[in-house]
Amino acid sequence: MPPAKKRPRAYDHLRTRTAVLAQFGHVRDAVAALTPDQLARPTRLGGWTVRDLVAHIALGLGAVSRDLALPEPPGPKPATTLLEWAPAVAAAVRDATAPPPSAGHPDLLALYGEVEAGFLADVPASGTGDRLLTTRVGSMRLADVLVTRTVELTVHTDDLNEALGLEIPYDRQALAACTRLLADTLADRAPGGSVEVRVPPFAVVQCIGGPKHTRGTPPNVVETGPLTWARLATGRTEWARALADAEVSASGERADLAGLLPLLA
Repeated sequence: MPPAKKRPRAYDHLRTRTAVLAQFGHVRDAVAALTPDQLARPTRLGGWTVRDLVAHIALGLGAVSRDLALPEPPGPKPATTLLEWAPAVAAAVRDATAPPPSAGHPDLLALYGEVEAGFLADVPASGTGDRLLTTRVGSMRLADVLVTRTVELTVHTDDLNEALGLEIPYDRQALAACTRLLADTLADRAPGGSVEVRVPPFAVVQCIGGPKHTRGTPPNVVETGPLTWARLATGRTEWARALADAEVSASGERADLAGLLPLLA
């Protein structure tokens, strides 16, 4: 009998909305100070420049307003749940022939202002977030879509910091939601209780089939920090490299996640 899957984690919709706005604000403030030379620099995202990445971040949040403007899809249940989001996005290959994200957006600060104003107007600071949206990976609850925005914003903030040597801050709640969603996605993809994955201070999950740990120190433990976990889960770094650089500790014969990563590439 396969291991039973746990009930999905609940997220406070309004706290997530606040976290999304806070992280977007951190990026916006950094973008306002970027020079033309910095905007032209390469990133680790294929052929994208910093300008392309900056535009992509804004357009990613702007998609929430765009999707809210569409008729609500038939319900009552979403076609794509929160734990199905990462695999669905990983399966959607980026169109290499598409124009770069910055095409048609010469004024990045104006774009950020428009997106932020639209988000404030379209996503109410009340309610439960149960409204269904038509997204590129199927219908999803608004509350769940906002959790996915914490992943996008956190990971791309890290991309900007890596490309420019900056220290754009991370909103704690956004980083927490990002960490928890990616950890829960791993547990959902490889259900079981033989390995405990710890990402302090935000998440602890058990995964991978085998003997289940019930008390005391687990025999198979993986531990890392939130940003390293985000990089592993999204393919920004490889398991072997993170181990070699002591960014991950793994003890026990089953504590090898190389075959399960990345979750979102």
